Amino acid sequence: MKRSKNIQLLLAFVVIALVQIGCATPQNTNTTTTVATPEATPDKAAIETELLKIENDWPRIIKERDVEAVRRLEADDVLLVYWDGSVGNKEQDIKDIGAGNLSADSIQMSDTRVIVVDKDAAVVSGLITITGGKFKVDDRTVDVSGNYRFLDTFARRDGQWKLVAGSSVKAPAGAAATASPKASPNASPSPAVKASPATKPSPKPAPTKRPLPPAPAATP
Repeated sequence: MKRSKNIQLLLAFVVIALVQIGCATPQNTNTTTTVATPEATPDKAAIETELLKIENDWPRIIKERDVEAVRRLEADDVLLVYWDGSVGNKEQDIKDIGAGNLSADSIQMSDTRVIVVDKDAAVVSGLITITGGKFKVDDRTVDVSGNYRFLDTFARRDGQWKLVAGSSVKAPAGAAATASPKASPNASPSPAVKASPATKPSPKPAPTKRPLPPAPAATP
């Protein structure tokens, strides 16, 4: 009799245990581990080609007074610093290019280099040689021939490359000796977009602009 009760209790415990197991919420074993996808390596060759195309188009932009191209290529907050420390902006750039204030007999670009920072940032440097350059300022025309080193910073915004900063310095005459295989020496329009073609600083600089820094005093 006692043994029978023990068997009944054991069976009751087994039933209770089975019920609890059946009611237990199964654990989710299908866990998904999120793995960070490494950023793609930038196509440096493609970026270099695109930015050099933009830089080499400035002579045409100046010659044809293509202000729409200026609006498209320059960032609204672009910062332009010239050889004498003065600054320019997009608005003044558009005014000068639209007015055709700059002209030149010939211009040569050399020593062009592109440094790709990442897929959305790059720097372009080079040397511009301007021959027969003339710039109209106020009621006079000044000679802006010479060599100028430039450094432009580009950022890709909304899928488009924008010039966000640019600077230029006057270079010695011998600077043109080092030519770059990537240069565009046959450009005929004036690319003074980034040049600072003033031979002498003026005590009262002209308004700042991308094509030129403050104009020098007129040569007697």
